[in-house]
Amino acid sequence: MGSSWVHLRMCLVCGHVGCCDSSPNKHATKHFHDTKHPIIRSVEPGESWAWCFVDEVVEELQQ
Repeated sequence: MGSSWVHLRMCLVCGHVGCCDSSPNKHATKHFHDTKHPIIRSVEPGESWAWCFVDEVVEELQQ
């Protein structure tokens, strides 16, 4: 903790919010490895997509 983040991602299984892979600590990916919760979404304003770590695919979400 204590470092800056670039973008935030939210786990669609439990709601955990972590920083993206462009951020130094990559908390969203770490959360996947720790919990096996496979899908995150962007919480950036204007973005509406989700990423599946298992299938390595991105999906546009309806707003």
